[in-house]
Amino acid sequence: MSANNAYFIVFANEKGGSGKSTTAVHVAIALSTKGQKVAAVDLDTRQRTFARYMENRAATVKRLGLDLLIPTTKVFDPDKGEDLGVLLDDLAKEHDFIIVDTPGRNSSDIRHALERADSLVTPINDSFVDLDLIGQVDPETYRIKRPSFYAELVWEARKARGKRDGVTVDWVVLRNRLQHLEARNMRHVASAMTELSKRVGFRINPGLSERVIYRELFPQGLTLLDMKALGNTGLAHVAARQELRELVSGLNLPVRAMVS
Repeated sequence: MSANNAYFIVFANEKGGSGKSTTAVHVAIALSTKGQKVAAVDLDTRQRTFARYMENRAATVKRLGLDLLIPTTKVFDPDKGEDLGVLLDDLAKEHDFIIVDTPGRNSSDIRHALERADSLVTPINDSFVDLDLIGQVDPETYRIKRPSFYAELVWEARKARGKRDGVTVDWVVLRNRLQHLEARNMRHVASAMTELSKRVGFRINPGLSERVIYRELFPQGLTLLDMKALGNTGLAHVAARQELRELVSGLNLPVRAMVS
């Protein structure tokens, strides 16, 4: 943890459509339900997916009178002269966990966020297209030829964090949308990812599969942890909720015991 005892979880991936915001929202609500004080910073000033999710959630609370937990949410806008370091420091004074949701691009603010991470979570769709973000694969042998630019960027950020604070950043790569791969291709992707994890130092964790329910929840700002508010739930909801529990458990986050 950082010196102020807040734990920083940064969701980052330079490729869009990987499920960063959806995963970040569900992790934020999961931690909130465990009695943790959670704040989130949305660095994507254009799409604002995380922030919009929370706005939808607040509107649902107002419209239906539901008792839903809503993490403190800030949208960081450098064009307004804001300082990301100051914002993160201020939030860390009053929260147990700070979640940072980043856009699919590179910038100085994103690099700053990477250097603050205690856990860095990189969701990728389980395909060679997304794996190429981290490492280049030989088209004939499916062996890793070399780490890609993003892996080098993460390496530099982790090195800077370790030098500054003596912290070992836990880099977790989530394998999303597993069910859409042909079995043979899935084995090749899994093998290449395992090899790459050893070379550049990340853990592999199951992510979220391609379920319609995740897209359906966004307009109301609900998550799979809001089962009572969902009303008519079926087996798909139950399976997806178990999937989410396994994802959160696999992150190995330092959840403090609730104070009675």
